Amino acid sequence: MPLGLIAVVSNKPRQDTSTSAVAASAPDIPARMLQAYQNASAKVASVAPKCQGMTWAVVAGIAKVESDHAAGHTIAGDGTISPPIYGPRLTGSGVGGNTQYFADTDGGKYDGDPTAERAVGPFQFMPSTWSSSGQDGNADGRKDPQNADDAALSAAVYLCGRGRNLADSHQLHDAIYSYNHSEAYVSEVTGWIRRYAQLDSKGTSPMLSTGSAKKVIEAALSQVGVPYSWGGGNASGATTGICCSPGGKSGASIRGFDCSGLAQFAFAQVGVQLPRTAASQAQVGRRIAASQGLNALRPGDLVFFGYGADSSIYHVAIYLGSGQMLNAPRPGSAVRREAVWQDGFAGGARVI
Repeated sequence: MPLGLIAVVSNKPRQDTSTSAVAASAPDIPARMLQAYQNASAKVASVAPKCQGMTWAVVAGIAKVESDHAAGHTIAGDGTISPPIYGPRLTGSGVGGNTQYFADTDGGKYDGDPTAERAVGPFQFMPSTWSSSGQDGNADGRKDPQNADDAALSAAVYLCGRGRNLADSHQLHDAIYSYNHSEAYVSEVTGWIRRYAQLDSKGTSPMLSTGSAKKVIEAALSQVGVPYSWGGGNASGATTGICCSPGGKSGASIRGFDCSGLAQFAFAQVGVQLPRTAASQAQVGRRIAASQGLNALRPGDLVFFGYGADSSIYHVAIYLGSGQMLNAPRPGSAVRREAVWQDGFAGGARVI
């Protein structure tokens, strides 16, 4: 592969087909990464106006194979990923499947290695490619390959080339092949793109919800990355919390949300005033029994967790669809998108 293109090797082991199929049924894309993919697909036209057919699923397909959506790393509210993601040293040693030597081009500026080249960030850009093609996806004046927004927009622009139509299967193939000169790579990425696109076609993507449900979900998603605060949050937004959680954690010095505070805020955006606790919120709207399973839930429903009876409900989240929820989990965490918990699942409620 010519110098300056995307790294040949991925930063993670390839998955077998069975593992991919299970993961695709409920893809575990962190909410902040999903936001970066959606932002990139929306912004790419401003940087590459001749590009057509770019979707968040295309961007997500690349990131899934390159870094499993930055798995094992923290994504801050501003998109900064920590610790940084680095691929293996490309010395031709065979580590990571690489047998080609790449001379250092950045003196360690991007890859932290002044003597060898390493792919960087969740989209595994080569430093030389980043130097010429990196984008400022979050408009903070910096181009950082370890920032989800910057890296996602850069990948989208790179895939667009000089004006591809990615809705055309042949041009999509060429775009992915330009990212990594491997037909096996193209096949794997294309498979993930199809799976993610299928979520939209089934109406299970939170971005395809409509009306009040869409407004509730958008309001909740806007708080991704905001810290958990015991007793924090209300209809107006994040607040400092109180002392103390059952585990002894105080929210008095933390501005953020607990689970029910986040629900209060999100539903207030459509004029619904929810009570303060998860147990009392379970008494609002039409109750959906746990025995009906996730298939009975729709995006925008409340989803509850407890020990059986409604009086024992201790946690609430907002259902996004496709087995995912928007959640303020516990002290020490932040608002995030994740799979619906199996432990303690207590059904839901349709409020709107």
